[in-house]
Amino acid sequence: MKQLIETIVKPLVDYPEEVHITTEESTNRIVYKLSVHPSDMGKVIGKQGRVAKAMRTIVYSAAGSHHKKKTYVDILD
Repeated sequence: MKQLIETIVKPLVDYPEEVHITTEESTNRIVYKLSVHPSDMGKVIGKQGRVAKAMRTIVYSAAGSHHKKKTYVDILD
């Protein structure tokens, strides 16, 4: 999943080397925490959150077929 998120996010941003994803896993869920350069935050979120919503939809769909845990994507400030 980390690779999928990077593949989606890196072409969108001006500082692809500052894209970092950490993973927190518990018994029933996995949280992918995405951090980007502060000036790229708007590009990752998009107008009215459309880019973030589309990215989450793709990741949730891929994760549903990959493992049984609930998957979340958080975009950190």
